[in-house]
Parts: sequence; C-alpha cells; structure tokens
Amino acid sequence: MYPSTPQLTTPRLLLKPLQLGDAAAIQLHFGQWEVVRYLNARVPWPYPDDGALRFVQDVCLPAVARGEQWHWTIRLLSDPEAVIGSISLMLEPDNNRGFWLAPAWQGQGYMSEACAVVDTFWFVDLQQPVMRVPKAASNTGSRKLSERAGMRVIRRGESDYVSGRLPEELWEISGEEWRRRQAPTLAITD
Repeated sequence: MYPSTPQLTTPRLLLKPLQLGDAAAIQLHFGQWEVVRYLNARVPWPYPDDGALRFVQDVCLPAVARGEQWHWTIRLLSDPEAVIGSISLMLEPDNNRGFWLAPAWQGQGYMSEACAVVDTFWFVDLQQPVMRVPKAASNTGSRKLSERAGMRVIRRGESDYVSGRLPEELWEISGEEWRRRQAPTLAITD
C-alpha cells in the first residue's frame, strides 16, 4: 500500500493535496492556451466551464483513492490560499509526472522547486525505480527543467497534444541516478 498524498513545502512553495474544493481555483488559470497547448489531447479545448471540476472529481480523486496517483495544488508560501498551478505523480507506464503553472508565475523557478520535492516523494516515499515523463519536443521550458534535473531522452516519436500532433520525447531518470545527484545535499547522521 502506497502512502497518501502528503502536504509538501519548498523554500517558496506549499504543495497541498488536491481537494474537490480546489476545482474553482484551478478553473481560473487552467483554461489558458499558454497552459494547455503542450498537454495531452485528452484535455478538451476550448476548455469547458466545468472542466476542472469534472477532472478533479471524476479522474484525479478516484485515482488518488485507488493509490495510483498523487495530486497537489501549487501555492506560494507568501499567499497560501491562491492556487498557481498543480503537479501530479502517476503510476502509469511512461507517464509518471505532470504539471502546469499559470503564466504569471512561469520563469521564476517555481516548477523546479515543485518537481524537486515531488521527485523526492516519488523515489524515497514511493520507492519507485524510475521516473519517465513524456513531453512535446517543442516545450522548451519543460525540456530545460528535465535537463537540469538530470533526466535524459530515451525515446522520440509523435503524439497528440491540445495544439495538434507534435514530435514527442520520453525523458527518464532512474532512482539510482537521482540518488547520485542528491548525494551532495543529503545529510547522513548517526
């Protein structure tokens, strides 16, 4: 049995476990082209008025209850009531992490912080041997984040995204590789 979704913090962020009541805040930001264009084509576009509610209620929370997924809202520690994005982990083949961040908060390192703490949960708490993340090859921000985290491309192909059929890359990092990268920052005490 896997652990439930914990609340996580970083130096600037609060990651709160997703709740049904978060749907309205998600709806405010999510239905923007800048947010959805590189997401899987399963995301409806134009985004429906009840899209976030349906997704949280019908997809996310049931998967969390089954112990197959972990979802967090991303919030600033300085404004913990405001949702600025979300990040998720999934026990799906070749699709273990997904995220989005509202445009006003992009380019400030917030997603790197969120990924770092969520990746720790993946490899330490969930004891997963590998993380694989698919992404549109043209999603340069996401690609840079994966490069900085030590991930590498293991497969190229094409897939359907909200913005159409695009070249896709599958990025990977093993638990062993992740642990080697963490070694300088992990303190070992007796």
